Amino acid sequence: MRILQISDTHNRHNELTNLPEADVIIHCGDFTEQGTEEEVLDFLNWFIELPYKHKIFITGNHDLCLWDAEGIEDLPENVHFLQDRGCEIEGIQFFGLAYNHPERHIPNEEIDVLVTHEPPVMILDESSGTHWGNAPLRNRVFEIKPKYHLFGHAHDAFGTEKQEGIVFSNAAMLDDNYKSRRKGKLFIL
Repeated sequence: MRILQISDTHNRHNELTNLPEADVIIHCGDFTEQGTEEEVLDFLNWFIELPYKHKIFITGNHDLCLWDAEGIEDLPENVHFLQDRGCEIEGIQFFGLAYNHPERHIPNEEIDVLVTHEPPVMILDESSGTHWGNAPLRNRVFEIKPKYHLFGHAHDAFGTEKQEGIVFSNAAMLDDNYKSRRKGKLFIL
């Protein structure tokens, strides 16, 4: 299974052209700038039309109008809004954590791909000289040991690293100056 990860597009999703082929695309939040319903609808219309078999997204700190949403009506069956919930796709267990919810919402079940907006502290979390990561999240991730932990939030920390058998990936599509990278991170499971 090929997974394409993107994050932090901040209303600039239409600039993402020629994305690589994948079976699943995952957006790790901050698809809006002001968090309005209009911005969310614009993103959803774009996201739903993407040519990927499966689509997963979660909220980021900018996606305010969806922070407390438990679901979104009328999404196609292949589009998964993982707000403190999981889904299984072709035998792979995904779990998404909402931005404003604590890491204790992550179940003790086996998770192959954990999707959060925030990074764990001290792992691909430094941007503009500040570490934006979450310490309790880091502890929880090392407890449950997913194969992949996908996130964004710290724009200048774009990259991938492996620790204790876990692949950590920050796919922020814009740097701190809002310059677009126009590519995502592609993984093969």
